[in-house]
Amino acid sequence: MNHVTKLCGIALVLGLSACASDKTPATADVAVSREAVAAATSAGAADLAPVEMQSARDKLMRANQALAAKDYKTAQDLATQAQADAQLAQSKANSAKATSAADELQQNIRLLREELQRANATSQQ
Repeated sequence: MNHVTKLCGIALVLGLSACASDKTPATADVAVSREAVAAATSAGAADLAPVEMQSARDKLMRANQALAAKDYKTAQDLATQAQADAQLAQSKANSAKATSAADELQQNIRLLREELQRANATSQQ
C-alpha cells in the first residue's frame, strides 16, 4: 500500500468521524427544541402567543428536515432558533395568564369594596 492510498484512507475515516460527531449535537438540539415546543404548547402558547408558536413549529420542522438531509449545522441552528421561539412563546403565555389573573383579582377586590360600602350604608340607616 503506497502513502497516497494510506493518506486517502485516513482522510476518509477522519471525514466520516467528523460527520458522526456533528450528528450527535444536532440530534440532541432538535430533541431539546421538540421538548421546548411541547412545553410551550402545554402552557397555552398556541392561543396566547400564536405567532411565536408558529415560528417555533416551522423552525423545528425545518430542523428535522435538515437533520434528515444530514445538514447538521443547519439543523442545529434551526433547532436553537426554534427553542428560543418556543421559550418566548411560553413566557408570553405565562405573562398573559398572570396578567389575566391579576385583572380578575382586581375586579374581585373592586366588587368586594362595593359590597362593603353598600353594607356600611345599609347599617348606618
